[in-house]
Amino acid sequence: MREDSSAIEKAKALDEMLRRATPPEVIEGALRAVGRERLALVSSFGTESAALLKVMADVDPAIPVIFLDTGFLFEETLAYRDTLFARLGLRDVRTITPQEETLRREDANRELWFSDPDACCRIRKVEPLKQALAPFDGWINGRKRFQGGLRAQISVVEADGIRLKFNPFAKIARADVEAIYAEAKLPPHPLVVSGFLSVGCMPCSSRAKPGEDARDSRWRGRSKTECGIHLD
Repeated sequence: MREDSSAIEKAKALDEMLRRATPPEVIEGALRAVGRERLALVSSFGTESAALLKVMADVDPAIPVIFLDTGFLFEETLAYRDTLFARLGLRDVRTITPQEETLRREDANRELWFSDPDACCRIRKVEPLKQALAPFDGWINGRKRFQGGLRAQISVVEADGIRLKFNPFAKIARADVEAIYAEAKLPPHPLVVSGFLSVGCMPCSSRAKPGEDARDSRWRGRSKTECGIHLD
């Protein structure tokens, strides 16, 4: 998505204002800048998602939460979504899915993940999210610098085309995430006990090996490290 010059300037100003803010303060700043009706949080309901959802719920549980059901998710992830929905008192969780016509045309055999994972992510994640975010001027996500790779240098506030993208957890440490879970007694994702550090679609997620970072277990054996929703 091509960045809009006005969004770039606004993102720079907000990042300067919020780069030393706590995660709740970043979400509060996003609400002031965009307004609840024009702000959404995008969550995978993955292994670290409950921490950000808890922080958001403490600020404003009515902020819309967008959840991408790609058709390839673990049943445990769908159950975890429902658990956190009730546990945190989230008032507006919106589950979105890929277009059936697109799936029939481009992935009728459900094997695109193997032959062209970028194309699979495009039709199952990138394009549905683009449509879901159309009514919004800003969105919140849970990326963290400690996850490494392309995430190591992310700002607290970025321009994402014509929208603002807020990264409340950009500068926190893994220990901070663990502390949020412990303090709030948040339930872990059901697959953590099985050795999953990062959970996405079933075909492209695997158990972590000793010494690996969470992202190492996604798209194993490929150079791919991102699904595409955070790429230009």
